[in-house]
Amino acid sequence: MGWRKAGSCFWCTFIVLWLWFQSPVVAQTAKLEDAPKTGQDKENEKDKKPAPTGETPETLPEVVVTERSTNLVGIADSATQGTVGSLQLKQRPLLRPGELLETVPGVIITQHSGAGKANQFFLRGFNLDHGTDLAVSLDGMPLNFPTHGHGQGYLDLNFLIPELISGIEYRKGAYSAQQGDFSSAGSVDISYFNRLPSRLLHFNGGSFDFGRLITVGSSKNFVYGLELFHNDGPWTRPDDYRRFNAVLRYVQGDDRKRFTLTGMGYRGKWHATDQIPQRALDSGLLGRFDAIDPTDGGRTHRYSLSGQWQQRNEDSETRANFYVIDYKLNLFSNFTYFLDHPETNPPGRQGDQFEQADDRTVFGGGVSRRWRTVTFQREAENIVGLQFRHDRINPVGLYNTQNRVRFETVREDRVKQTSFAPYFENRIRWSDTFRTVAGVRWDAYRFNVNSSIPVNSGKTRDSILSPKLTMIVGPHHDTEFYLNLARGFHSNDARGTTITVDPKTGDPVDRVTPLVRAKMAEIGVRTARIKNLQSTLSLWRLDLDSELLFVGDAGTTEASRPSRRTGMEWTNYYTPNRWLTIDADLAISRARFTDDDPAGNRIPGAIEKTLALGVAVESPSGWFGSVRLRYFGPRPLIEDNSVRSKSSTLVNARLGYKFRNRPLRVTLEIFNLFNRQVSDIDYFYTSRLPGEPAAGVDDIHTHPAEKRSVRLSVQWEY
Repeated sequence: MGWRKAGSCFWCTFIVLWLWFQSPVVAQTAKLEDAPKTGQDKENEKDKKPAPTGETPETLPEVVVTERSTNLVGIADSATQGTVGSLQLKQRPLLRPGELLETVPGVIITQHSGAGKANQFFLRGFNLDHGTDLAVSLDGMPLNFPTHGHGQGYLDLNFLIPELISGIEYRKGAYSAQQGDFSSAGSVDISYFNRLPSRLLHFNGGSFDFGRLITVGSSKNFVYGLELFHNDGPWTRPDDYRRFNAVLRYVQGDDRKRFTLTGMGYRGKWHATDQIPQRALDSGLLGRFDAIDPTDGGRTHRYSLSGQWQQRNEDSETRANFYVIDYKLNLFSNFTYFLDHPETNPPGRQGDQFEQADDRTVFGGGVSRRWRTVTFQREAENIVGLQFRHDRINPVGLYNTQNRVRFETVREDRVKQTSFAPYFENRIRWSDTFRTVAGVRWDAYRFNVNSSIPVNSGKTRDSILSPKLTMIVGPHHDTEFYLNLARGFHSNDARGTTITVDPKTGDPVDRVTPLVRAKMAEIGVRTARIKNLQSTLSLWRLDLDSELLFVGDAGTTEASRPSRRTGMEWTNYYTPNRWLTIDADLAISRARFTDDDPAGNRIPGAIEKTLALGVAVESPSGWFGSVRLRYFGPRPLIEDNSVRSKSSTLVNARLGYKFRNRPLRVTLEIFNLFNRQVSDIDYFYTSRLPGEPAAGVDDIHTHPAEKRSVRLSVQWEY
């Protein structure tokens, strides 16, 4: 079915639904704000004043959503938009900070290297590598890095302090005009608290020399957090991952008028056990947690200063934000072992270890204006905004190394990348049971590459227009129907837009398209008809003009073939009473290349099935706990589907007690409860071990899920 034909079917379906549901139902008219306000806990609500009444009806008042159990019927713009509050985050056992995003239904977080490296993300038929096509921001500051040394859209979340997170707002697909680069699969907005109810001192210790000391709190106009962390993991060569995190936020004002200024600092250093070949495991040459190159690892830092200002009155709201980021990464990896550099070539050197380096400064910000009005004698709301960003990368490089010492520069580039994006969005409530959201966004990019290989230097410009349309029918009997249509994009690595020759072989290569078009559609339903149950069901499709593939022997990504993904997502959140919550999320995807190629049409690593089940208890007696199951389905590892990964099922558990007469909480967490020997991630590519043929061996390369581990934490509130 062609794109236009599918769109016509969606339109017809929703027109019929609209006519059917035209009945005098009192509509909920609230909406989620453009910047995340999730989890600004109930203490913030006392700052709010009742909305005035007058000749112009109160159309779209602010709603502060604190938990996923909040009824979003009449509020959300799609079936796959939602929120996660601080309470739900506290109920989850977290092996690593990135797993915070697994609160988003359908998201899978894994790792194929050392703990300090960005996680591997999966969503909506994508192996998102380290972040491409999943846009994440913190209080308006984007966290993905374009033209990164390790991969486009690199997303490292190790600097997050979970105890400071007030909430998460997520959207699948780029159906909002406020969503730009990397948001084709979805976007996640994380919020830090502006005020904490108490100070917190938390110590956590456990298996594999795990230790974490954290203190957070607020005093007058300040919010602060400090974290010291160490973990070896189960690896034969211990990770020895050490990180330091610090946050200091200044807050002035209330929800009507507020200014915040936030400084953050993070440093990390680690060793890494990368994926190993299945043949080495089968022969007994290596154990599950062994490494081939014990000198792999990395070090990184991230410092930032960001500010937000907002002013709201009865009919309008103005927001502005800025951010400055200083970032650096030196990452040492060896995925092919001795394929490119055999034991005796070059003399005195051995192995295929390489370093990917990224040193950048980022400047950016945005401004938006929202106001209520009457259009066609209907309640309406408009928003106009502007976002801008400049990355100065000096340098981004790829080097051949031995024991973390450089002996050859493959390429080294100095890149300036600038983006500029005005957008407009209009919301109209046509009746009590029908509303629309229409928007448009224009993104303009400029790339300037100064390469160590002169013929690969150059300047490129590109721009793209992205229209959006959403139609919403309902609510009727606490049920709402959605149709979402949009165009979006993702940017490619700036080096690919000016490249002329391959930096390794010297062969001529084609340049990539700077901005790649994405087209998406979704039809869904959200219901709260059953008491205490929030449930959504959606069917979606996403077309990309160019796919990004992981290249195992280089640890990078490259632009490739056009693709189409379709899928279904079903999410449920049930709160039968105040002390018990149950959630169940199922996602099924189908990913295919859409051109003709003898290699096949499967997309390597594309996720197909995920299932998440969880039960959480917060007993009035002081006991609390949760159990979570995550199923990560099998995936094709090669285009003809002849090689596939196995599935994995992991269970994590948490049990604790909060003392009644003391501000003390004790928690026991168990990860991989049943000690399942499954893979965290699998790849298929060519590598060479000592003594093997010079051409190497095609094989599955796997990184195991961590064995069972236990962590005990003591938390003191004061």
